[in-house]
Amino acid sequence: MRPLSHTHLAHARLLLTAASLAAMLAAAPAQAQRRTEINPYLGIDQTAVADLGGGDRDTLTYTSVIVGVDASIQNRSTEVRANLAYQHQFTWSDNEPNSSVISGVVSARTNLIGRALQLEGGVLATRVRTDGFTGANGNLASAGSKSQIYSAYVGPTFTSKIGDLDVNAAYRLGYNRLEDGLDSGLSGGLSGGGVPLDSFSESWTHVATASVGMQPGVILPVGWAVGVGYNREDASQLSQRYEDKWGKLDLTLPVTGDLAVIGGVGYQAIEISNKDALRDGNGAPVRDRDGRFVTDANSPRLLSYDNSELIWDVGILWRPSRRTSLSLTVGHRYGSESVRGSLSWQPDERSSLTVSLYDSVDSFGRALSGNLANLPDDFIVTRNPFSGDINGCAFGQGGDACFSDTLSGIRTANYRNRGVSASYAHTAGPWRYGIGVGYSQRKFLGNDPVFARVNGLSDENYFAAAALGYALDDQSGIDVNVYANQFKSGISGVADVFNAGAYLSYHRRITRRLNGHASVGVDHVKAQGVDSVLTGLAQIGLRYSF
Repeated sequence: MRPLSHTHLAHARLLLTAASLAAMLAAAPAQAQRRTEINPYLGIDQTAVADLGGGDRDTLTYTSVIVGVDASIQNRSTEVRANLAYQHQFTWSDNEPNSSVISGVVSARTNLIGRALQLEGGVLATRVRTDGFTGANGNLASAGSKSQIYSAYVGPTFTSKIGDLDVNAAYRLGYNRLEDGLDSGLSGGLSGGGVPLDSFSESWTHVATASVGMQPGVILPVGWAVGVGYNREDASQLSQRYEDKWGKLDLTLPVTGDLAVIGGVGYQAIEISNKDALRDGNGAPVRDRDGRFVTDANSPRLLSYDNSELIWDVGILWRPSRRTSLSLTVGHRYGSESVRGSLSWQPDERSSLTVSLYDSVDSFGRALSGNLANLPDDFIVTRNPFSGDINGCAFGQGGDACFSDTLSGIRTANYRNRGVSASYAHTAGPWRYGIGVGYSQRKFLGNDPVFARVNGLSDENYFAAAALGYALDDQSGIDVNVYANQFKSGISGVADVFNAGAYLSYHRRITRRLNGHASVGVDHVKAQGVDSVLTGLAQIGLRYSF
């Protein structure tokens, strides 16, 4: 499903992990084909994790048994893509429990009335680290410090032309859930004494939009579109509620054959409210055993954020060719100036450059649901060889959807989300390489008694990733991946975390159905108040496809 409101247009983020870059590069030269492929498989891996310096954990070994399926179903009316796996890890240590993980992505679309009315849906399952090492490699967290994430959405979209008018409408119902690890506690930090925020549990989202417009030159020299929308989220934590109502007129004035001036004006009203937490005898919020606030059902609804205002933006749209597109707007939204933009450039079929500048008011649930809805039609995902979890991005010729930034910000509070990201990828013969960099800032919103302590405080996240792949022959190849991430928090008690690492993988087809692989890696993490740790990883495994 395409983004449904002006607040979601900023969610096309290219926050690339190294392995995801490799997937994009491998897929770039291929052309989508209409066919049906269903590939179930069984796998077994043997993994070792050893402290090389600064840690106090014994070498951990575990055996993973995997059941999965890769599927692509395409016909005249329906498209389904799925990459799903269930993995059970048997540890060889008495101090570490066995664990299971369900991970993968599913996207589906079917035509109900030609291509005018479509029904779309998607599902995401993955794990995230919840032991306070925000943004760090999830491989190295204990089983009890990882939490399972689920997200799903479904809804119809309508796109048609009535005379000279372009008519669009869409609705999306979304659901997001976090299930805690055995002892994660959702503490939100390592240094203690702060304000725990990692307490998201579940939420339902509703997004509805409609627009009507006309292309420039049909009747008027200016193209125009009038749109309205409604966005609501109901989160279980403190019965939190988000409502966004907006209407906007957008204009497009062509200046030359490839340059246009764009602008718009409208009205937006955002209101965020919640109930208070149950208080103990000292007036402190009461928490359950998972660290979440206990809601006071008798509390009146408290207004956490209220902003109703005139919104506007003006900028340029430049499209000198089918391979190049640039847009940049400045304006006023969310009570202050707002800058947005995007650049997409494909100098040839082997190279691509993408830059995204975004600004929105978001929450963990809405951001995750928006990421999932932005999956490209022909997406490809890859998995971390040591944990089995999906990597941070899904790529295809139709675009990308990235979960990395969203999964590093599991907060119960809403926030103003601003940032920039860029990526470059190139493929030449047996070689492929790419690099991605980015920065994001989450400024928390909340004037009620619970969230007032973090109102105006920010989390910041910087990242860089690079990938290099080489096909040795038709049966084998190697991949090198390098990554670095710096998370900084302005919230007392939430640790700053730096993480960097690299891994090398070799894969080879043994028979038509049997594949083997081997990986080695190194990971360094330094968290505020904790000694730095250097870890080595190694793995060998087999996959049998049916």
